[in-house]
Amino acid sequence: MPRTRSVTQAVRLDRRTLLTATGAATLTAGLGYALGAPGEAAAGPTNPPAATRTRTTEGRPARAPYTRGTTLAETATPHTAPASHAYRHLTSGPGWPRVTRDDLTAPHRNRETRRTALAAFVQFTDMHIVDVQNPLRYEYLRGATSSAWRPQEALSVAGAISLVERVNSLPGGPVTASPLHCVMTTGDNTDNNARCELDWFLKTMSGGGITPNTGDPAHYEGVQNSGLKLYWHPDSKFPDNDKQSHAFPRVQGFLEAAIRPLSSPGLNIPWYSTVGNHDALPGGCYAPADPFFTEFAVGDRKLMELPTADGEAIWDNVERGGDLKGAAFKELLTSRSRQMRKVTPDESRAPFTPAEYVAAHLDPAYRGPGPVGHGYTQANLHEGTQYYAFEIAPGVRGVSLDTTDPGGHYEGSIGAAQLAWLKDQLNKAAADHTHVIVFSHHTSKSMRNLNPDPQRPREKRHGGAELTALLAAHRPVLAWVNGHSHKNKITPHPGSDGAPGFWEISTASHVDFPQLARVIEIADNHDGTLSLFTTLIESAAPYKATPTHLTATNLASLYRELSFNAPGARTTLAGKPKDRNTELVLRKS
Repeated sequence: MPRTRSVTQAVRLDRRTLLTATGAATLTAGLGYALGAPGEAAAGPTNPPAATRTRTTEGRPARAPYTRGTTLAETATPHTAPASHAYRHLTSGPGWPRVTRDDLTAPHRNRETRRTALAAFVQFTDMHIVDVQNPLRYEYLRGATSSAWRPQEALSVAGAISLVERVNSLPGGPVTASPLHCVMTTGDNTDNNARCELDWFLKTMSGGGITPNTGDPAHYEGVQNSGLKLYWHPDSKFPDNDKQSHAFPRVQGFLEAAIRPLSSPGLNIPWYSTVGNHDALPGGCYAPADPFFTEFAVGDRKLMELPTADGEAIWDNVERGGDLKGAAFKELLTSRSRQMRKVTPDESRAPFTPAEYVAAHLDPAYRGPGPVGHGYTQANLHEGTQYYAFEIAPGVRGVSLDTTDPGGHYEGSIGAAQLAWLKDQLNKAAADHTHVIVFSHHTSKSMRNLNPDPQRPREKRHGGAELTALLAAHRPVLAWVNGHSHKNKITPHPGSDGAPGFWEISTASHVDFPQLARVIEIADNHDGTLSLFTTLIESAAPYKATPTHLTATNLASLYRELSFNAPGARTTLAGKPKDRNTELVLRKS
């Protein structure tokens, strides 16, 4: 039997059901949730008394504005002041205030007493659900880039489940009291483009049991028990660099707990998925469909050590786009076979194809609250595409793009066919007087990769500057919501041809500290302007980690704490106050 298999086996896809699956379901909700309370209430109970509730146009009770469970109320903060060689624990710190942005138009007075909510949704991004034992991972490049290996990565599933629990606890939009219509995850849902990771991601979002382990079913076989000083060894007294230079703790039972079965409740609202470079390219940067990488991923050898100079040369070549097909990477793996550690082979580690990614989303086993396909449809499967449009709420349309360049490299672009499709979607929205939110993985600044698609070598690729100009010229576009940079950044883009312009909302990842997601609410101020409210949220895990009691909840807390202390981690990812909790005002078209 071959060591690889189709994703229909890996994720139990029922072909007959798949062939009869329909497209994305239309969400139903009353248009315009009227607000009865101005401003924001202080942090309060999850279920406020009836006297503080407003009413929707459908007659259902709506929650009053709130801060509890958001970064408006509190944020993860180190318990002690900075000190050299200090591992710091986290505690509750001050919340981040809301900042009103008037870059595109001036806000009018008393708008909070007039506004009605049009839609509210949650953005997840860069979850990086990771199989930490995958042979194709390049942890040995840690000395060249901190993203090659992170000490918290083994707990990514526990951290993601806790984020789902946070969303499930939210009573609605923090400002407008609108019901949350959906969650959109803007790419890099997986880390190694591995089938097992895709299964774990889909179960995290829709609910189910997850065993975040591959290879040996009873034992961990990754870098954290390798005896190499480059990696934190939590279970032993081994004097690794993280313990010696950064005072990382010993956490007995960590690796056993990291591969134990977990259960996700799944989201209690519909969710949609956008593809990122780590969901499509081996290592997040190499052109796919190379059988060498597939065989290596499912095989029984794993490279864990590399001289620093060699690692820096490999990564420099990747950054410059000098090894799009991974030729130098393949040569490295071939030449170092004798230095590799023997591991248990596992066919579930094989890379998945774009078609398998779409087919897995259409699998009824992962439907959860829906919709069927989570945005993807039979048309995507038939046409070989990963972009689509859907209704967020009446009068508000979402457009999900595929910005990964199949030619290789971690930066992105879109092809001419997708650009023509996008123009058509925007023109239809204008004719229907419908607002548009555009979703993608890459930011406007990280769409500079115009390498041709190997499957469509003559098709022109289009970058971020061209896409920005297109969106700025179309009245329906309110925002472009994306990730990739792992950093909070909100950028105004002035309009052209009489259009009001739009806001680019880039949100930090859920793998690197501060591990955030974002609630986005859209409101009509009934004064010629609209307001987009952005509110950052953390996972539901307590700030204080208890490493002596490794429950699923404490693993999620430890996931956050380790990310804060990770050597080499960037400290600017939270962004400035104007990139966090905001009111973004723009002229109504």
